[in-house]
Amino acid sequence: MADEVKALWGQYLGNLQRHPLRTKAITAGVLAGSADVIAQKLAGAKNLQLRRSVLLMLYGFCYSGPFGHYFHQFMNKLFPPSQDSKTIVSKVIVEQLTSGPWNNFLFITYLGMVVEGRPWSSVKGQLKTHFPSVQLNAWRFWPLVGLINYKYLPIQLRVLFHNLAAVCW
Repeated sequence: MADEVKALWGQYLGNLQRHPLRTKAITAGVLAGSADVIAQKLAGAKNLQLRRSVLLMLYGFCYSGPFGHYFHQFMNKLFPPSQDSKTIVSKVIVEQLTSGPWNNFLFITYLGMVVEGRPWSSVKGQLKTHFPSVQLNAWRFWPLVGLINYKYLPIQLRVLFHNLAAVCW
């Protein structure tokens, strides 16, 4: 079993090397859809809402994976590659004040309008009501993910780690 896992990991890393954007997009899509299935099961759903899971998979594939790919490239240009604490904390702060709120805003909007089919007026009300608490809770979880990401992971694995953390989130 360990040999098979090692071989699959090697194939994944090879795909990541040859086709980084495509691999990150597919990975983000699979993990977003899987996270939704897990969430539905944990919530006690007797029948899975497959349409919902597919739409969340699409979100991961079309947005989360590509956004993460380009965002981490941008961060490497904005900050020199360094493992010193000041640089790592600066990256986490920039991430938490820019992409964090943006991603939460976009996800709430996508969930409401695309997945649930609600009109903008309804989603706008939900954003006003729920966005502040969502963002405050995000700031309790995601800075630690960012610290681990920037301190211990090479750039090519940051989107994967971020998406694995999102499964828990």
